[in-house]
Order: sequence, then C-alpha cells, then structure tokens
Amino acid sequence: MSIQKRKSKIGFYIILPSLILIGIFVYYFIFLTIRTSFSNWNSFGSLLRGIYKFVGFRNYQRIFADQRFQTDLWNTLFFTLFFITGSIALGLFLANLIDRGIKGSRFFQNLFLFPMAIAFVVTGTVWSWIFAPGNIPKDPQGINLLLKNFGLEKLQWLWYTSSESVGNFNLALIPVIIAAIWQMSGYIMAMYLAGLKAIPYEILEAAKVDGANDRYIFWKIKMPLLKPITLSAMIVLGHISLKIFDLIYAMTGSGPNNVTDVPAIYMFELTFRSNKYAMGSAISVIMLLMVAVIIIPYLYFSLRRDVNS
Repeated sequence: MSIQKRKSKIGFYIILPSLILIGIFVYYFIFLTIRTSFSNWNSFGSLLRGIYKFVGFRNYQRIFADQRFQTDLWNTLFFTLFFITGSIALGLFLANLIDRGIKGSRFFQNLFLFPMAIAFVVTGTVWSWIFAPGNIPKDPQGINLLLKNFGLEKLQWLWYTSSESVGNFNLALIPVIIAAIWQMSGYIMAMYLAGLKAIPYEILEAAKVDGANDRYIFWKIKMPLLKPITLSAMIVLGHISLKIFDLIYAMTGSGPNNVTDVPAIYMFELTFRSNKYAMGSAISVIMLLMVAVIIIPYLYFSLRRDVNS
C-alpha cells in the first residue's frame, strides 16, 4: 500500500466517528421529521400503541390553510427583507467609515462587533426592556420614558405590543427588526472591512490619478469588487432570518394576535405545547425547504466557481 493511500485511509478513520454522528443526529432525524410530517402522530401514546398512520399531504394542506401560518409567512417575508437590507446597509456604512482610518477606528471596530458575541436570547431580553411600552402616557417604560423626559410624548408608541399594520406588514415587527440589525450589523461590518482591506491599493491610486472622486471610487470600483462579500452576507442573513426563533421568542413571543409570530415559534408551540408532532414536523420541513432554496444554489455556484478557477 502506497504512503498516499495509507494517509487517506488514516484520514478516513479519523473523520468516521464524526460522519456517523452527523448521519444519525442530522440526516436520520431529518428523515424522521419528514416521515412524521406525513403521518397523524399527535401523541406519544399513539406512537407507543402504533396507531398512527400515513395521511399523505393532509398536514401540509392544513398548515397552508391556517390563518396563523399565513401571517407567519408574511412576517418572515418582511422581517427577512428589512433585516437583510438594514444589516447590509449599516454594516457597509460602518466598514467604509472604519476603512477611512477615523480616529479610534480600532476601538469602534471592536465596539461594533461586540453584539455578535451576545446570544440572541440575551439580545431579545435586553431589547424587550428597551421597547417595553409601559402604561402610556401615565407610566411609560423604556424608550417611552426617555421620550417623555425629553418632552416628546407624542412619539410614544406601543412598540412590539402594537396591533397596527400597513397592509400585511405588522408594525410590531419594527422593534424586532431593529434588535436583529443591531446584533448582526457588526458581523457584516467585519465581512466588508476584510473585503475593503483586500482591494489592491494600486487600483484606488490609479483611479485617483485619473481624477475619480471618492463617490465614484466607492460605487464604481469598490462595490463591484465587494459583490462576493455582499452575496455571502445575504446568504448568511437570509439563513438566519428564515429560521429565526430565539430572538423573537425572548423579546415578544408570538405577540398579540400573532403580530410577531414566525414559523419557528408556531412549530415550537404546536410540537411541544399542543403535542401535535405531525403538524409541527410539517412546519419544520417547510422551513428546511425555505432555507434550502437559498443555500443549495449558493453552494452549487460556489463549488462551480471553485472548480472552474
């Protein structure tokens, strides 16, 4: 046996335990979830007695006909849209600001990146205190109390307890989106900052020699070179937003009349509070497909680009 084959065999045996664990605790449980979603399993008793049966797509039909799940999909759509846009815009702005070499840039870089080190549960809890409306206008709390102290009582609002909406967009999502952007914008800043540092200095100097101003350099030179960073940021943020649970659950829960509800929270309540395992599994599969729609094309084109290069 050659040395190369021996090394390959040793490497295979080293990663074999990890492959087995991933196969069991990831792919096997995905298979069980999919199988459960096509059954009528709604209690452990029915599982133990073996009385649950295959019901086809009935659970999926019920889920998509459910008004609450329809609200969840709209909430996820708007949350994803504003979360990705806000995080990328703020992250890019901060990265460009620090890249200009402002005084104390190292301090601000660490400061902006700090929220990424905090768990979403902690972020949700803290921001729930900040946006707690209290009993307005008499006994406001959080940001409403701050507005009262500055004489801006007219700007006081119910925040995440509000039932107001604009079309299908529930305004109670605004505080949740702000908290999510605060958490992730520092991470996006770090991604863009790495991309900006990697741009060859000669290209920028040549553009300045040709008379290009800062705005032209940013939009016509830097942004095209940062397209891979932007795509990666969109994939990361899209993946987070489609399966978001802990931030919203800690901050607002499903909210009054489900105004801040998302599929992950509905799945949790169906599965672990109502014992409707089949219905909860159906929502889990739908969430898996939503994430796969984003991740699989990205992986395909990334691998294709690597092979071609």
